Amino acid sequence: MAIPALLARLFGPPAGQQAALRPLWHRVVALARVPAWYRTGGVADSLAGRFDVITLVLALVLLRMEAVPALALPAARLTELFVEDMDGQLRESGVGDLVVGKHIGRLMGVLGGRLGALRAALAGEGADGLPAVLARNLSLRDGVSADAAADMARALAGVLAACGDAALLAGDIPAPKGWA
Repeated sequence: MAIPALLARLFGPPAGQQAALRPLWHRVVALARVPAWYRTGGVADSLAGRFDVITLVLALVLLRMEAVPALALPAARLTELFVEDMDGQLRESGVGDLVVGKHIGRLMGVLGGRLGALRAALAGEGADGLPAVLARNLSLRDGVSADAAADMARALAGVLAACGDAALLAGDIPAPKGWA
């Protein structure tokens, strides 16, 4: 057994806790891949655009989870799945072992920043509305405003708010109406 795998087994979360949330992680990714984000929402269909939508959907799910104190640990495990997936993606794209951690740190900073900005925008706090937050945080196609993406994000936030805790944890999140 390799040393990193041994350390992960010794110090990482129990495998069952992450495995139970894998369907939710897969649903986050599936919702981020819905073509409507790129056709209707105006997000650039690029590596950066796809990452932006994954972090947007994940942030909306995490914000829904933070509203329920009992979901704090599952939210942390879901974030660990995000890190695990991004680590694998970076390694597949040729990023070396010595700098993967630095990249992951930046990605976590991006996710944290987006969580804070979305939390304030969805609550109607601060000077920035949701379109302004998304205009700064999404790779949009040239000449496209963030209004359609903001409508999509609000629709998804509404679906998540209506989703029961058990359904959410199981990844049983329906796509908002009108998403193809």
